[in-house]
Amino acid sequence: MKARLNYRTIAPDGYKAMLGLEEYLENCGLELSLKNLVVLRASQINHCAYCIDMHTKDLRAMGETEQRLYLLN
Repeated sequence: MKARLNYRTIAPDGYKAMLGLEEYLENCGLELSLKNLVVLRASQINHCAYCIDMHTKDLRAMGETEQRLYLLN
């Protein structure tokens, strides 16, 4: 799939902030399944169908329950 825009070039400061947040979340001690639910919820808020699909599949592969996925939004 071809990217619609290169956000690293368009908004490098925003991209750096996003990477910093991701690094913090990786090391903050938050349970991985909860972190991934938060990421999925952010994708829902942003209406990013690609990310919603990706994160939902990841969570199912990790053993997340359908009930928690359905009730997230």
